[in-house]
Amino acid sequence: MTMTELSTPTLARHVLKTHGRRRLMSFAVPLAILAYLVYAAISFDVAGLASRAKMDNARVLLSDFWQHKTHVTRQNRTGALSVSIDGEAKGTYPADRLPAWITQAGGVTTVDLGDGHLVTYDQGGARYVVPDYGTIDIRQTGDGLALQAPQPLPDWINASEGRISVTTEAGRFAYTRSKVETFKYEPGWALFFFTLDSPFHYMSWPEIAASALWGERVDPTRPNIAVMADQFWNNAMWRHGDVIWALFETVLMAFLGTFGAAIVALPLGFMAASNMMPLGALRFGLRRIFDFIRGVDGLIWTIVLARAFGPGPMTGSLAILLTDTGSFGKMFSEAFENIDEKQVEGIRSTGGNALQRARFGVIPQVMPVLLSQVLYFLESNTRGATIIGAIVGGGIGLLLTQAIQTQKDWEDVAYYMVLIVLTVIAMDNLSGWLRRRLIKGGTA
Repeated sequence: MTMTELSTPTLARHVLKTHGRRRLMSFAVPLAILAYLVYAAISFDVAGLASRAKMDNARVLLSDFWQHKTHVTRQNRTGALSVSIDGEAKGTYPADRLPAWITQAGGVTTVDLGDGHLVTYDQGGARYVVPDYGTIDIRQTGDGLALQAPQPLPDWINASEGRISVTTEAGRFAYTRSKVETFKYEPGWALFFFTLDSPFHYMSWPEIAASALWGERVDPTRPNIAVMADQFWNNAMWRHGDVIWALFETVLMAFLGTFGAAIVALPLGFMAASNMMPLGALRFGLRRIFDFIRGVDGLIWTIVLARAFGPGPMTGSLAILLTDTGSFGKMFSEAFENIDEKQVEGIRSTGGNALQRARFGVIPQVMPVLLSQVLYFLESNTRGATIIGAIVGGGIGLLLTQAIQTQKDWEDVAYYMVLIVLTVIAMDNLSGWLRRRLIKGGTA
C-alpha cells in the first residue's frame, strides 16, 4: 500500500495504535518487575526477617569491631579476683599492676566505669550505682539472689533466680551464684603491639622510642628494638606472625591458581579456536568442557577437591586453577578467533610452521587482552581465596572463620578484614601498574 493509498484516518489509527502499545509496554515492564519483587519479598519472608532482627546485638557486634572490653571477675566462692582483656588468659593483668580505675582495700573491690557509674564487690555481694537511677544492690541468700533496686525495673536490668545482669552505656555487669563480672568497654585494639607480660606495654610512646634508641637493655643479649620487633611479631594475643603468613598463603593460592590456569588454558584455547583447529569435533568437545567447568561454581569444586586431596592451601590453588581454566579457555579461544589473519598469513608465506605462526602471528596480537584478563582474575581471586581458604583450611580465610565461630573475637575479625581489604587494594594497584608496563609500555 502506497502513501497515496493510505488515508489520513488510517495513518492516524496506525500511529495511535503503535503509540498505545508502546505506552502499555512502558507501564507493563515496571509493573512486572514490581510484582516480582513483591513475590520475592513474600517468598523470602522479608517482613519476618525484619521482625526477628536484633538490633541490640548488631550494635554490640559493631562496637566490638573497634573497641575492647576488660573483664573484672570475682569468684564468689573463693574471693579470687582476675582482670583480663576480652576474657583471655593471655591478657590477664598481674595482681600488682591492675588498671587505675580498679582499686582494692580491705576485701572490697571498686570498679569505676566513669561518668559516675560505680561497681563495688564486697563479701556479701555487689552494688552498682547508676547515675539518675539509683543503687542496684545484690546479696546472696540460701534461696538464690536478693535484688534491691528502684522499682519498676527498667528493661536494661534482667533479673532471674540465678542471674542478674545490667547493661548501661558505661558497661555491663552480671551476677551469678558462682561469680560476678563487670565489663568495661574502651576504644581501640588492646595489646595490639605488646602483651601485658612485656615491659614495653607499660611505657608511653616517647618512652618506647627512648628505650629503643638508648635505654637500658631488657635482654642483655639483644638490642631493645630487636626485642620489641620479636615481641610484636610473636604477640600471643594478636599472633601477627601467623596472620601475615596466612595472608601470604592466601595471595599465593590466588597467584598459583590464576597463572596455573592461564598456562593450562593457553594451548587449550588454540585447540578450541575455529581458525586454529580444523577438527570440529575436538573444538566442540573442548568448548563443552569449558562450559562444564565454568558452570559449576568454584566453591563446589573446592569442596570436591578438598574431599579428594584433603585440606590445605594447595587444594585451594587447584580449585582456583580448575575454575579459571574453563573461563580462560573460553576467553582465550574467542580472542584467537578475532585476530587479524594477515599477520598469520605473512608468517605462513615465509614457511613458518604452526608453532611459529602461533608464536609470532597470534600471540603478539592477543597478548594485551590475555594479560588484562589474567591480571583482572588475579585481583578477583585474591578476594575469593579468602573464602576458599575457609573451606580447605588454609590462608587468612581459616583464621577469619575461627574468629567468627568463637562469637567473641570480633576485633580479630575486624583486623583480618582490614588486612584483606588492604591486600586487595595492593593487588589492584600492582595489577594496574603491570598492565601499564606490559601492555601500554608505560613507566608509571
